[in-house]
Amino acid sequence: MSVTAPGGFVASGVACGIKASGEPDLALVAATAGAVPAAGVFTANLAAAAPVQVSRDHLAASAGHAAAVVLSSGNANAATGAPGVAGARRMCALVGAGLGVPAGEILVCQTGLIGVPLPMEPVESGIPVLVEARLGDRDAARRAATAIMTTDTVCKEVVVEGAGFTVGGMAKGAAMLAPNMATMLAVLTTDVRCDPGTLAGALRDAVEASFNRMTVDGCTSTNDTVLVLASGASATTAPVGALTDALGQACGELAAMMAGDAEGASQLAHVIVTGAVSDHEAHLAAR
Repeated sequence: MSVTAPGGFVASGVACGIKASGEPDLALVAATAGAVPAAGVFTANLAAAAPVQVSRDHLAASAGHAAAVVLSSGNANAATGAPGVAGARRMCALVGAGLGVPAGEILVCQTGLIGVPLPMEPVESGIPVLVEARLGDRDAARRAATAIMTTDTVCKEVVVEGAGFTVGGMAKGAAMLAPNMATMLAVLTTDVRCDPGTLAGALRDAVEASFNRMTVDGCTSTNDTVLVLASGASATTAPVGALTDALGQACGELAAMMAGDAEGASQLAHVIVTGAVSDHEAHLAAR
């Protein structure tokens, strides 16, 4: 169990036809109570893909709240111009309609081929099925994690138990892995009770100490996204440090899975720097 391990979340994964292979290619992670505190960390690439642009806009407009994340694989919807942005927004509108919430409360992630127009026909027909299939069990979480895979050879999921709360997560990524994240998508869920600002700060620190320390081939992608939603279902208000540590552990475990599954990889190395005057200088020395 991963994204459905914390209370207050459901998930689903289906095949809609984006991938010619017929493999699963649409995933959903949704909060059962509607819009909840949410935060995101996105690619440093200046050519950010359409889903990154849309998710950034939605988080800003909602003051850090979201009801769900819809993810697709097989097409990155990157370098696709205005039609690509319109397609990403349409995905949010379809999911929002299915869940009974505004489109602005939906976040979107996409991964796959760059520069290829997003095929909207399978997306239009697949999303209603995806929304209807959502469940809160272990199998549903696995289906969602499987549906975001591209060249990954293994499904990447994690659960971290905090003091009175839980963090779950799923991720994909196997190439273009570089500092400032990778060709990767990650969705984290937690049932901790917190405000959007606290959640955003904890996520930034967690990503900085995990995904942003990872490199495989030195390339930074257009679609890199890490999102977190907090349902508050545990009724636990954890100290900021405890939340950051739990998110950091989840991100660290997912990052290690991605590095170990990188295309063509045969070794996984950890570089440890001691004696540096700051984390920043240690990071530079390790690079």
